[in-house]
Amino acid sequence: MQLLRRCGSAKGVTLDQLPLGASARIAAVDWTLLVPEEAQRLRALGIDEGARVKLAYRGVFFGRDPLAVEIGRMTVALRRAHARAMTVEQQEA
Repeated sequence: MQLLRRCGSAKGVTLDQLPLGASARIAAVDWTLLVPEEAQRLRALGIDEGARVKLAYRGVFFGRDPLAVEIGRMTVALRRAHARAMTVEQQEA
């Protein structure tokens, strides 16, 4: 909840807004924002509602792509546009 207050959005925080190193749970995914094949690939990797994730890296160039997200023992590279489709809830430490 403290992340939600800090970002000031009543709708929630998207995965691309999560601070580096912060753990969160994916609360919702707007699959309509993604191409069906990309959505299917993300689901196959376990990136879906309820998954626990951690933002490990942000790109350094313009656009800040890609994002590296830890999910379980995997690290997955995501485009920022994909991360924007995912609303997350920060986990308490």
